[in-house]
Amino acid sequence: MKAYGFNSNDSSPILFEQAMPEATSHDVLIEIDAIAVNPVDTKVIAAINEQLESPKIVGWDAAGTVRSIGENVTLFKTGDKVFYAGDLTRPGCYTSHQLVDERIVGHAPKTLTAEQSAVMPLTSITAWEALFSRLKITETADAGKNILIIGGAGGVGSIAIQLAKSIAKLNVITTASRTDSEQWCRELGADYIINHHSDLAVQYRGLGIADPDYILCLNDTDRHFSAMAELIAPQGMICSIVGTQEKHDLDILKSKSAGFVWEFMFTRPMFKTSDMLKQHQLLNAIANLLDEGKIISTHKQTIGAISSKNISLAHQQLLTGATLGKIALTAII
Repeated sequence: MKAYGFNSNDSSPILFEQAMPEATSHDVLIEIDAIAVNPVDTKVIAAINEQLESPKIVGWDAAGTVRSIGENVTLFKTGDKVFYAGDLTRPGCYTSHQLVDERIVGHAPKTLTAEQSAVMPLTSITAWEALFSRLKITETADAGKNILIIGGAGGVGSIAIQLAKSIAKLNVITTASRTDSEQWCRELGADYIINHHSDLAVQYRGLGIADPDYILCLNDTDRHFSAMAELIAPQGMICSIVGTQEKHDLDILKSKSAGFVWEFMFTRPMFKTSDMLKQHQLLNAIANLLDEGKIISTHKQTIGAISSKNISLAHQQLLTGATLGKIALTAII
């Protein structure tokens, strides 16, 4: 099979071939039809701190076709169309074929193209787990409450806005800093938009609405921690997906009985948790929402087939920090 990998943190993608892997146990072998790029791809490459003998395959967003299954597989059969984000501890999707545990794979949406499907898994899992597992939002109990989403125009924010509106029925206040990103957030259903480059607390209070019951931070936890602590409502919850470089005093949340929690969508596959199957189930739920038109794909651009040139172009766009929605690549030629 063909694959693209990196043997150092400053190398270009390298095309190489390796033996086709065999599906055993709970694994399915998937022929990749399309992939999407994510910031985690560039972060993993940047973390390669020595010259590797074998190139490292990155990439954690794909759609494809099941070509073979392990002896314990019960959720899929050969020929099924699927989408998934994979496992950070295993080779990624910049390749023609990939082995993935069936419990973190979903049936692909029936109404979307491979590219439109491939951009959805990682961000959908992250947004879903952040809202419903970490913040513990429920539709019946929390409809009408306020959520502040910091960084609404990116990949995760684009899904979180939609899920917060379509599933949880929340009032969504999000941040954006450019005209095009503001417009994108409004199209996705945001009720209010403020600028994360200005004072969040002042802007939020200027809206004349109740303090947020929930805050989802998708952009620079260090920079926004003080504002989040100031704004969060009593007994509210803050969730972030962005790691910190600074130390923060959680005691400032004590008087409000407010909580802070992390979301990392690779936790279940990394630690082989007993509830891994929930990622399969939530991906199926996302596929149904897409097919029913209750949410839309955040696919914004297809650069071309998986190649050294196109991978590099996609990464360059990601590193600008100004990407709207998601970027896809089609199968290796």
